[in-house]
Amino acid sequence: MKKILIIIGTRPEAIKMAPVITELKKYHEYFETKLCITAQHREMLDQVLMIFDIIPDIDLNLMETNQSLPNLTSRVLIKLTQVLKTEKPDLLLVQGDTTTVMTASLAAFYQRVPVGHIEAGLRTKDCYSPFPEEMNRRLTSVLATYHFAPTERAKQALLTEGVQEDLIFVTGNTVIDALHLILKKPRPDRVENILRSADLSSNNTKLILVTAHRRENFGQPFKEICKGLVALAERNQDISILYPVHLNPNVREAVFSILQNVKGIHLIDAVEYDVMAHLMKESYFIITDSGGIQEEAPWLGKPVLVLRTKTERPEAVEAGVAKIIGPRADAIIREGEKLLRNRDEYRHMAKRISLYGDGKAAERIIKVLLEEYS
Repeated sequence: MKKILIIIGTRPEAIKMAPVITELKKYHEYFETKLCITAQHREMLDQVLMIFDIIPDIDLNLMETNQSLPNLTSRVLIKLTQVLKTEKPDLLLVQGDTTTVMTASLAAFYQRVPVGHIEAGLRTKDCYSPFPEEMNRRLTSVLATYHFAPTERAKQALLTEGVQEDLIFVTGNTVIDALHLILKKPRPDRVENILRSADLSSNNTKLILVTAHRRENFGQPFKEICKGLVALAERNQDISILYPVHLNPNVREAVFSILQNVKGIHLIDAVEYDVMAHLMKESYFIITDSGGIQEEAPWLGKPVLVLRTKTERPEAVEAGVAKIIGPRADAIIREGEKLLRNRDEYRHMAKRISLYGDGKAAERIIKVLLEEYS
């Protein structure tokens, strides 16, 4: 029996790794699986684990308020090295592009433990955008043995960088697996309460869902984003903007100082993943700087305006269901009103399309592991 150690640090990692953990449980006679969390994000990570009924075996609880990247990196490296020495896994599985992912991969390399990288090959080709995720995933690709690419484009990026083709496996993205699992469950009662509080009193009121939290948007870009949302709300009386605000104090300070008490804008605390999935489903369109939502929204048929200057998920942009607008007030107003007023534009962007997976990515990943280790 082979031992697999899974490392998770943040909410997005937990969402996308949950289907893999669920699938691995079916093969307990082949694999001993252990889950270690760094808790790079504490509260938001715990919410996801609870939704998917996942209990970690090892909790490093490393989160600190307003933690710096060097501090987090050093603590993760030291603590995970200790875990690897104790557990002696045959394989380390990581997902995505966080500081936890990159540092865990480095720790595994130092201990000569192979790494399987889920969601490998995403690239903007700008090492500072998104920051630090672009460099995190590039370094992880250098350190990893197995590369589970979500799309053919991701595979080609890895091949261009010299990764052996027989070590790259196109699986789809496990975020679509997670979305499938969540939407099969009954809708949480909290969704109805949130929709009611968003003042959707008229059937003609359109819900616009907003998420923004990226490090590169801290400061002036966040002010621009908020300025655009204020104008969009003031100029369009038939919309309700719902913004679940990230827990990061850099985000909350900017958002609440500008958007609080603005008519038509409803600020709520960050919500659980199952609630968020249903809010996406109920929205007219989404404004976001998130990576995962760029993958989920097309599967739900929801247009996405991306508050970034570059994306590592160009498939949606090329398909016409997402548009990069940057953290700019004028672009938020222009492109938002285009979707609100131009029915042809909206229909074109609201196509439901499976760009990033069919809900079976976890099955494909486990199939590869069975072939490699059984």
